[in-house]
Amino acid sequence: MEVSGPLACFTRPELKVERVSYPVMTPSAAVGVLEAIFWKPEMAYVITAIEVLKPIEWTRVRRNEVKSTVSATEVAALRKDPGRRYDVETDRDQRNSMLLRDVHYRIRAQILRAPHAADVPEQKYRDQLRRRVDKGACFAEPYLGCREFTAFFGPQTDARPIDRDEELGVMLHSIVYPASGGEQYRWFHAQLHQGVMPVPAAPLGADKVAMPVSSAWRADGSGTGR
Repeated sequence: MEVSGPLACFTRPELKVERVSYPVMTPSAAVGVLEAIFWKPEMAYVITAIEVLKPIEWTRVRRNEVKSTVSATEVAALRKDPGRRYDVETDRDQRNSMLLRDVHYRIRAQILRAPHAADVPEQKYRDQLRRRVDKGACFAEPYLGCREFTAFFGPQTDARPIDRDEELGVMLHSIVYPASGGEQYRWFHAQLHQGVMPVPAAPLGADKVAMPVSSAWRADGSGTGR
């Protein structure tokens, strides 16, 4: 399937102050788009490649964002005490964001059945996904990294990947949510070959890359934009 949009920001989680996008859609962002269209607990998406169908172009914007996040404790206190209030106007800050503009990608993925799932053929899930893509149906509005950047999606076209080779460095592969809480980042060495970024099934080992591994390094305290 293919996704496109006027703006996108696949935030680099190692940059803590202002949002800076990766030059190409991340595998975790691609999974987020697919899950917004079709998802069941019995299945999982595995991204195998992302094809870049339009030249990589950048733009810079300044946006109003909150400087801090509201903790779970504060949310509970706000619910308990109707007189308590959080004044977002006093917590605003202007930040620059380095975004991608006029993006168009082709997502290649596999659907795997979860170990606990019933004996349902994976082809059934693939057919359901294709039908929803053809109809433009989705459970939630898919987005390109940040929720304000809507993703337009549709079936595969005859568009060809761009003619570009580039070393993209270490990129976010996926985010794991362990039972103990929090989140863990996993990474891979990203390369663009003739406009196609292959995605390995297994990320780099923790001893192979010196990159943040937990949410303590989140880009602005509010999320990585997948």
